[in-house]
Amino acid sequence: MRIGIVCYPTYGGSGVLATELGKALADKGHMVHFITYQQPVRLNAFHANIYYHEVQVPTYPLFDFPPYESALSSTMVDVILNQHLDLLHVHYAIPHASTAYLAKQIVSKQGRIVPFITTLHGTDITLVGKDKTYAPVVTFSINESDAITAVSNNLREETFKSFQIEKDIEVIYNFVDIERFKRQDLPHFRQAIAPNGEKILLHVSNFRKVKRVPDVIKIFQRVREQVPSKLLLVGDGPDRPTIECMCRELGLCDDVRFVGKQEQLEDVMSIGDLFILPSEYESFGLAALEAMASEVPVLSSDAGGLPEVNIHGQTGFLSPVGDVASMAAHAIALLSNEQQLATMRKHAKEQAARFHINNIVPQYEALYERVREKAAAAASY
Repeated sequence: MRIGIVCYPTYGGSGVLATELGKALADKGHMVHFITYQQPVRLNAFHANIYYHEVQVPTYPLFDFPPYESALSSTMVDVILNQHLDLLHVHYAIPHASTAYLAKQIVSKQGRIVPFITTLHGTDITLVGKDKTYAPVVTFSINESDAITAVSNNLREETFKSFQIEKDIEVIYNFVDIERFKRQDLPHFRQAIAPNGEKILLHVSNFRKVKRVPDVIKIFQRVREQVPSKLLLVGDGPDRPTIECMCRELGLCDDVRFVGKQEQLEDVMSIGDLFILPSEYESFGLAALEAMASEVPVLSSDAGGLPEVNIHGQTGFLSPVGDVASMAAHAIALLSNEQQLATMRKHAKEQAARFHINNIVPQYEALYERVREKAAAAASY
């Protein structure tokens, strides 16, 4: 098939999932065309079946804000017509679903019927989509999608609760490549971070408010008082200056390392002992899944879809949002018990295997076939 993928090209979960999906589809022989404003961060190697189309947004004095949506729709039309796409798969509802609908209507005037699938990822529904400014367009464009998927049952339920959705939403979970995210023996790397055998705690995010990174620091402060440990903070974002100030005020700077955005995240995961994700909301928790595949137990909130990934008492621990004391207590108990830590590592890896990329990608392929066949049947009438 010839598939157009539209996503945000950033380190966020939706962009990562969309890029990894496209790469997996290309490996299976499909022709995959990425359409976005810059090359996705994980699209970092040449592949004969992958194409990238940059959305150019011209600036004019008339516009206070460049009309990205119009430019995106026009680029979609160009790629559909010139690359003979069979369908579009758009990730994150805003603005990708509405621009896909517009592109679909434009090419239909030229006799091309190109269906589009919308995958909902989280804050496009639970935060941004609920804003009255966007809600009518979000509702309309989701309903006009030829198929809708969500990355967890929780997100599916939240979507039906928040919007008047007239179609079914199929749950297709996020996935992980367990061959890539598998624990490696990296003694020199670990020695550089924890020279005296300290435990290594990890957090990976885009440092937005919803991730509650200050809670990570508070948890680490309590853990460090009981268990010699280091903290690696991976990523970047608006809350980073606040976190850096917290570390200085609490005297944690010698034991906290900011490593920024990392493309080879599997190397970082391989030296971790515990992954911390205390988010206000996670539709799924892709970073947590990648940690589990690397045999790193997860300490998380019980928000959103996290309980569908992190099994309390088996692969890690769940606590209410903001309950720093509970999270720290779980962390201290686990890191002080080598036998329990080893058992949780094993269970984390086994749980991650359920979400192996080889199990999930065929679900998307089957959906593509159903949507394409339905569109072809409709066009024949």
